[in-house]
Amino acid sequence: MYNEDEFCPISALQHFVFCPRQCALIHIEQVWSENRMTAEGRIMHDRVHDEGNESRGDVRIARGILLRSLQLGLVGVADVVEFYRVDRDQWQPFPVEHKRGKPKHDNCDAVQVCDQDMCIEEMISTSVPAGALVYGRTRRRFDVDFDQNLRRETEETSNAVHQLIASGTTPPPVYLKRCGNCSIIGECMPKKTGKHSSVRKYIMHMIPEEP
Repeated sequence: MYNEDEFCPISALQHFVFCPRQCALIHIEQVWSENRMTAEGRIMHDRVHDEGNESRGDVRIARGILLRSLQLGLVGVADVVEFYRVDRDQWQPFPVEHKRGKPKHDNCDAVQVCDQDMCIEEMISTSVPAGALVYGRTRRRFDVDFDQNLRRETEETSNAVHQLIASGTTPPPVYLKRCGNCSIIGECMPKKTGKHSSVRKYIMHMIPEEP
């Protein structure tokens, strides 16, 4: 159980699964850079939130819902939560997270929507078995089952994020193929400061030689 001053952003889990260094740069060092990728993502989320709430028969759609979990120590905002009528007075929540790009090879987006699910379950004492991810590039919706494996990964990731932020230590860079999809690659500089290049060599390269 966490206190409110120990809460981490829900998005930090997605950042950590994608890359622990990215997570540390954003949430420890407060590094952020507005570029095409972040601007497109921000505009997409703003549009989703600005559409407002809807009711369509046995379906209600709520946008921009504030979430928190004392158990996981998380706080954030759900893009969309759809509520499906089960009976006269009971509604089944179904969180939907919007992403600007396309499906990834790892579980970072699935973990992000699963932690939203676990926040909802704690807040309103109900079971949420599934949710969905919507990708702007493919314009497709992918259902996500919140099975025990994904829930376990989400809990473990939450613990790891809290430990990382509490340590105040940013992991060293390692250049991988996925780095090309990172919104802060310019600040991270994995090719310059990674395992193939020493810090001393990089600094010496930046200092002009005396004439």
